[in-house]
Amino acid sequence: MQTILFVEDKDSMAQMLRETLETEGYRIIVAADGQKGIRCIRDSHLDLVLSDLKLPKKDGIEVLKAAKAENPLMPVIMMTAFGTVETAVAAMKEGAADFITKPFDTDILLAKLRAILARRDFQSGTKDIYEIGKFIFNARLRTLTIGDDEKKLSPKEAQLLELLALNPNALISREVALKKIWGNDDYFTARSMDVYITKLRKFLSEDPRLNIKNIHGSGFQLIISE
Repeated sequence: MQTILFVEDKDSMAQMLRETLETEGYRIIVAADGQKGIRCIRDSHLDLVLSDLKLPKKDGIEVLKAAKAENPLMPVIMMTAFGTVETAVAAMKEGAADFITKPFDTDILLAKLRAILARRDFQSGTKDIYEIGKFIFNARLRTLTIGDDEKKLSPKEAQLLELLALNPNALISREVALKKIWGNDDYFTARSMDVYITKLRKFLSEDPRLNIKNIHGSGFQLIISE
């Protein structure tokens, strides 16, 4: 089930759209202001964010930036009142996947959701469950399990492990990993990624057949020995 965060301060709108989307099979998290929306982005595993532009405490642009900071691949649809299209266009320059103008036809919103989520799944090639040696990795729940031991991974740890799991024994370049997960490849994000690689290597050390090999100056390989 795909999870959508809906950030909307008007309770009637939030409940109406929540019921509609849940009927369509989505799991909906509602946040009544931008600050709560940003907290949900950091604490929840989301597939898409749907946010109004005009919100209390933190506006929709700040919600958008928080979503992109947490996961550069996170699709965000902005909702805007009629007559503020220029603001929505500005939001798209910040990385929004699309925008929809209020009042809107629910069928149009549903069509946008399906198209954007399908495109995201195709581009990322993601699935939920991976077998990595003796481990079971649930990318959606961000859990790494071996036997009765289950670890909860951070969003960045999970994204990095999923990238490696999608390409076992293949070289993942540092630049590709940094831009895909962090959005840039500067020195500070590179050092941050090294810390995450070290953590993942430690997690996987319980299976001696697994190793994340550092190819100096090039990238990393998730080695799975027979």
